Amino acid sequence: MTFQLGGDLSVHRLGFGAMRITGKGVWGPPSDEAAALAVLRRAIELGVNFIDTAESYGPHTSEALIAKALHPYPNDLVIATKGGFDRPSAGAWVENAKPERLREELEGSLRRLRVERIDLYQLHRIDPKVPEEDQFETLAAFQREGKVRHIGLSEVDADAIERARKFFPVVSVQNRYNLADREWEPVLDYCTRENIGFIPWYPLQVGKLAAPKGALARIAQKHDATPAQIALAWLLEHSPVLLPIPGTASVEHLEENMAARKIRLSDEDVAAIG
Repeated sequence: MTFQLGGDLSVHRLGFGAMRITGKGVWGPPSDEAAALAVLRRAIELGVNFIDTAESYGPHTSEALIAKALHPYPNDLVIATKGGFDRPSAGAWVENAKPERLREELEGSLRRLRVERIDLYQLHRIDPKVPEEDQFETLAAFQREGKVRHIGLSEVDADAIERARKFFPVVSVQNRYNLADREWEPVLDYCTRENIGFIPWYPLQVGKLAAPKGALARIAQKHDATPAQIALAWLLEHSPVLLPIPGTASVEHLEENMAARKIRLSDEDVAAIG
């Protein structure tokens, strides 16, 4: 179950999101660094070859841990990172996509990940305080310089994707999306038509759908699975461009998430979920 990201990077569709290997509140180092490193290494053992991180996770912590755990990297490993957020304090996320700041972030990510080129560099948010064309032209410059292979966007609508495509090919979109929150369904439809990878963040949210005796609970019981595993299986079934990246700081939870790849939902299951 793979997807050709950008037409030339083959990734297994169930990846790993590396936000939660940092400290509490996505701030600072993890309380157990050995456990965080073990999760990253186990992900590779389980066949994960797509890891999503960001400069702002920590900040810097997630990228540094990925390199510490996995460098030199497996030949097929695709690492995606993001720039565009400042972290002035724990719990604070401030858009900053000024060209000079994006440049600083990119150079830092290259250094921490110990690579000469980022496989997928994503604009974490379009900064409303900075002219949009300045942000897009900066990303395009990174690609022309050979420091970025492919470019993606996060939390955008289809119109923004179209505007960005005037500057560079958009190969991925990372928007919040899950069984319980499908606000971005029109963007997913657009990405499916255009063969753009859609990376749903917060993919495990199930909300009221997991209520006892509800459809999701019944289907989970039928497959001897958890509701979260069914949520991941549903995402993989829902569109061929969906690339879920569930994150965790636990090897046990990681293994549970990855087991969702083996679940095959029937048409009846999908209809019952709605």
